[in-house]
Amino acid sequence: MKKLLQVDFAFDGPFGDEMAQALTDLAKSINDEPGMIWKIWTENSEQKLGGGVYLFEDQASAEAYLTMHTARLKNLGVNEVRGVIFDINQPLSTINHAPIFN
Repeated sequence: MKKLLQVDFAFDGPFGDEMAQALTDLAKSINDEPGMIWKIWTENSEQKLGGGVYLFEDQASAEAYLTMHTARLKNLGVNEVRGVIFDINQPLSTINHAPIFN
């Protein structure tokens, strides 16, 4: 069963186009993570937050990615990473055109 992972953390930037340029290689590498279907990158420059919303094939893949990603961020000096794995309500999400049930 597919799982949604939401991650956010304090992030001082860069944001916008500068972030896209700086993190392109990382974004490409995320495509190779086991079980990862897609990621939406999130940023809030006013509140100094970074993160993402991910769709994974299953719970185990989402958990493994969250563990690896949390360790990577902590190695970069991020003290607190909030990650939550969610079940998806398919009937309601389908009504709202969610691109997750192919």
